[in-house]
Amino acid sequence: MARSISTRMDNDPKGHLMRTPKITPSLLISLLALVIALGGTSYAAAKINGKNIQNKSISASKIVKNTLGSNRIKDGKVKAKDLAPGVVKNARWLLVNPDGTIKAQSGGFTLVANYPTLPETAPGVGNELRANGNVYINAGDDLSDNGITASVVLQNTVDQDGGAAIGRTDGPDANAEFSGEIAVSRCNVGAPTTPASGPTNCAPAAAQNATSFVVSPRNSDGTVTDAAHRKAFYVIVTG
Repeated sequence: MARSISTRMDNDPKGHLMRTPKITPSLLISLLALVIALGGTSYAAAKINGKNIQNKSISASKIVKNTLGSNRIKDGKVKAKDLAPGVVKNARWLLVNPDGTIKAQSGGFTLVANYPTLPETAPGVGNELRANGNVYINAGDDLSDNGITASVVLQNTVDQDGGAAIGRTDGPDANAEFSGEIAVSRCNVGAPTTPASGPTNCAPAAAQNATSFVVSPRNSDGTVTDAAHRKAFYVIVTG
């Protein structure tokens, strides 16, 4: 049997009968839900903005992970003190053994060549030792805007003059373990250019790039060191 609907019959101005549905609580709730569905979301999107949000009221837990990128942060506003320790380093360093191998470092450095003997550039030229007094290192980063310094290590545990004592003594060249010269330079970028893109053309092809540098430890009189008189040294890269 069909369910009956309670209605009230009214006459319209033309004399027709009109059937008016009975207003019930369930009908009111349905109409309200329809209004919210059609207009509620757009209303919120149009009306809620930064002015409606209380300052410092949104916590980090309310932000979805990995949704904020650098394009959402104003340039120059994040400082080193705002970051966790170790994220930003103002200087990198490495310690190189007397044989030119890397003993210790802060990270990112690799050895390109240590005191290499290279092929002659042409038969009979005799320039195979042109890089033999140098150590070539790749910093793993473009060095165009960095500073590089090097210093000789005081090696009073290594006999460098064949004397009876190691370290400082009296007599000619008595400070072999304490003395020495050192020079450091960023390598040129690619093949030699005019003008040069870097201060030094590095002989090993693998070092002729923007991420490599050369260190040249020397004896105290400026002469090239040999295997028995080479120096350990530190390098610091800043930037």
